[in-house]
Amino acid sequence: MKIVKVTTKKQKKQFLNMVSLIYKNDQHYVRPLDDSIEEVFDPKRNEFFNYGEAERFILIDDKEVPIGRIAAFINKKKAFGFDQPTGGMGFFESINDQNAAFLLFDTAKNWLKERGMEAMDGPINFGENDNFWGLLTDGFTHPGLGMQYNPPYYKDFFENYGFVNYFEQVSNHLDLTKPFPERFWKIAERIINKPEYSFKHFNWKDSEQFIADFVKVYDDAWRFHENFTPMNPDTLRKTLKDSKSFMLEQMIWFAYHNNDPIAFLIMFPDINQILKHLNGKLHLLNKIRFLYHKLTKTMTRSRIVIMGVAPHYQRIGIESGIFWHLRDVMSKMPHYTEVELSWVGDFNPRMRALHESVGATFAKRHITFRYIFDDQKRNEKRATAIPLDPRTLKKE
Repeated sequence: MKIVKVTTKKQKKQFLNMVSLIYKNDQHYVRPLDDSIEEVFDPKRNEFFNYGEAERFILIDDKEVPIGRIAAFINKKKAFGFDQPTGGMGFFESINDQNAAFLLFDTAKNWLKERGMEAMDGPINFGENDNFWGLLTDGFTHPGLGMQYNPPYYKDFFENYGFVNYFEQVSNHLDLTKPFPERFWKIAERIINKPEYSFKHFNWKDSEQFIADFVKVYDDAWRFHENFTPMNPDTLRKTLKDSKSFMLEQMIWFAYHNNDPIAFLIMFPDINQILKHLNGKLHLLNKIRFLYHKLTKTMTRSRIVIMGVAPHYQRIGIESGIFWHLRDVMSKMPHYTEVELSWVGDFNPRMRALHESVGATFAKRHITFRYIFDDQKRNEKRATAIPLDPRTLKKE
C-alpha cells in the first residue's frame, strides 16, 4: 500500500469515486454532489484558504487500486485556541482494513505535525460545521443534506488509533404528523401576544438585512462557545445562494424585540431525497431529474440547519414563537412529514432541552474525535459546555 497526494485530474476523480467502493451496497448512503466536495479544496471558492491550508491523499493498494482517502487541513483562526495547536482531518474513507485506516491517519498526522500542529480533530470539514462533520456512531438511517454518513466499522478505527471523544452531536427527528405538546403552544401563545415581539420569515428582496440580523444574533449567541470566531457575512451569503434552487423563504424565520433581532431558525428541505437519484453529478440530464423530483414533491423531510437565540432572550420561549409561525407554514405543505433537528453538541444543554420540549425523538449521534500527538500530553478533556443561563455572564 502507498499514499499518493491528490494533484492530477485522475487522482481527484479517484478521491471522489472512493465512495462508490465503500457504499456500493448501502441503501441509505447519499453521494454528495462531486462539485460540493471539490469546492472545499478549491482556494478560489473556499474562503477558509484565506487563513488556512488543506491537502488530500488517496491510498493505493499493490494493484494500483484506490482503497482509501483522507484530507488534512489547518484553520489558523482556530488552531491556536486550544492547549495544543490543533488541525483537522476529514473526508476519510477506507476499506475494512485497520492497517489501511492507520496509514491514512498517520498521513494526516504527519502533514499536520510538519506545520506545527500537536493534535487533530476529526472527522471534520475545512469549512463550517454544518457540513461533513463528525463520525456517525448511532442511527445509520437516511442522512440529511450535509450530514456525515459512514460505515459502523469506522468507529473502531478511530478509537483503536487513539482518538478520544471530544464532543457528541445529537440529531433528533420530529414527526409532523403528531401534535406538539400542549404546554409548548401555551408558551408560544404567550410570547406572540406580547406586542414588543415580532416574527417574520426571510425574503430575497431584503436578504442583506436578514444576513445582517443573522450575524448580529449569531455573534451574540455563540460567543460563549469554545474557541468562538465571529460569523463572516459572506459565509451566510454564499450558503443562501447555493441553496436558492431548493430553499423555501418561509422556512427561515427571525424573531425581533422592538425591531431588534434576537433569534433565528434556518430550515431547508432535505435535498438529499433528490440527490440520492443523481449519483453526485449535475449534468443536463440530472438537472432535468432534479426539477422533476422537486415538482413531484419527492422531498418530504426538512432539516433545521441552525437555530440561535441571543442570550438575554433565552429561556423565555422565543423559540416557541418561531415554531408557532412555522407550524402555519408546514400545515400548508402536508407532504412534509418529518423534520430533522440537527445537530446539537453535548456542550449545548439548552438546545438539547428545546428538542425534548417539542417532542422530538433521538435519531443520530455523531462524535467529533480528538487525537493528541504526544503520548505524555494525551488526555480525555471534553469540549467546554455552554452555561445553562448565559444571560448571567457579562459581555467581554
